[in-house]
Amino acid sequence: MVAATTAYRTQNAKMGCYQSGPTYRKEPRNSAISRCFWAFNYIYACIKDCVLIDPACGSGGMFIQSGDFVNQSGMNANSAMTFYGQEKVEYNAQLCLMNMAVHGLTGVIKSGDEANTFYHDAHNLDGCCDYVMANPPFNVDKVKAESCENAKRLPFGIPGINKNKEVGNGNYLWISYFYSYLNENGRAGFVMASSATDSQGKDKDIREKLVKTGHVDAMISVGNNFFYTKSLPCSLWFFDKGKSEAIKDKVLFIDARNYYTVVDRTLNEWSEWQLKNLNAIVWLYRGETEKYTALLDEYRAVLGNGSFEDILHQLKDELKDLQKHAKLEVDNAGRTDKKRIQAEYDKMIAKKSEEITVAKEAVWLYEKFGDGVYADVLGLCKVADITEIEAKGWSLTPGAYVGVAPVEDDGVDFEERMAEIHRELLSLQAESNDLMDIISQNIKELGI
Repeated sequence: MVAATTAYRTQNAKMGCYQSGPTYRKEPRNSAISRCFWAFNYIYACIKDCVLIDPACGSGGMFIQSGDFVNQSGMNANSAMTFYGQEKVEYNAQLCLMNMAVHGLTGVIKSGDEANTFYHDAHNLDGCCDYVMANPPFNVDKVKAESCENAKRLPFGIPGINKNKEVGNGNYLWISYFYSYLNENGRAGFVMASSATDSQGKDKDIREKLVKTGHVDAMISVGNNFFYTKSLPCSLWFFDKGKSEAIKDKVLFIDARNYYTVVDRTLNEWSEWQLKNLNAIVWLYRGETEKYTALLDEYRAVLGNGSFEDILHQLKDELKDLQKHAKLEVDNAGRTDKKRIQAEYDKMIAKKSEEITVAKEAVWLYEKFGDGVYADVLGLCKVADITEIEAKGWSLTPGAYVGVAPVEDDGVDFEERMAEIHRELLSLQAESNDLMDIISQNIKELGI
């Protein structure tokens, strides 16, 4: 049973596909998007009798990660929440139900034509949901406009319609649905194509109306390779109908395209600490300094007290010493002991490297926000009000607001370094000439 379950999970993770329309897409490689949503949206508060919907649920990835996160927070996901899903492809819906069962979750999942979200509100949940989470297919075309309008859930109007009476791009249908499903205090978090943050025409009109509601909470740009088989970048959108008055007319923009951990050549993700740092920016924007302080305490629990910068330098020195001692001991060890000694040092080096990684993230956070005061950071984050957004043509692209981070000075004098390189080049050329002379002399001596 354990082997079968493991095999199923592995296969499901690899497949992870769904289709809620003509466009085929893959779910995110990791759970960072789901965890990011919950951490942003006060999961540590008491949740009871909440309704969550994923209108493009595929194989249930958002439900699984949400359930896991809620359970890890000390609550019971099945008791605290009711999961609703819509999935046009019946096979994917069956995978979703099986996936949820394997993880101890229950939900109401509808499939087939009646679950095509563009044309049906299969659960009649318009305006009733506490949470909406989704990773829908991007850029779906040939969506019948009349059927869409009959299905309602378009509080800002329908996107552009072509001569065939079809919606040529379904991105803003999805965005409208996600907003419409929310109740008066509901929150939504979803993945969307990067192009949707700045698309023009009717999309721009819808975006303007959306921004003017004051319910757009945060926008995050995500870099490449956060998907199994696609390298395309995307954006994370967060709506909050219960925003406080202090930030009602503001939007937090985060450009996280250059902030990630490389898994391999084709896959990136946010580490646990990186995700916590992104959450910390949102906490400070919302004035929740106690959560930020708790994160600093968490760093200190791992790293110890003192300056994070000093701790990082100390850990790097310790790693160099470890590597140096490892080489000496392995070189001097007998043949039968080499592997054992190397393995022991490898474990110590790996542990020290992990501590360095944590220290780097602590330094990254503290040098920007200190003991807990939000500030716009060039190239990373910016809080913009509706006036600024209007001046940018109602764009919700984070890069348009945060700007470009200055290039860090590496402390190397350019002219001096170029002189060194030139001297090295001359030395190498002289050495090359000497070698050529030796080779020529050897060839002559051989009589060739």
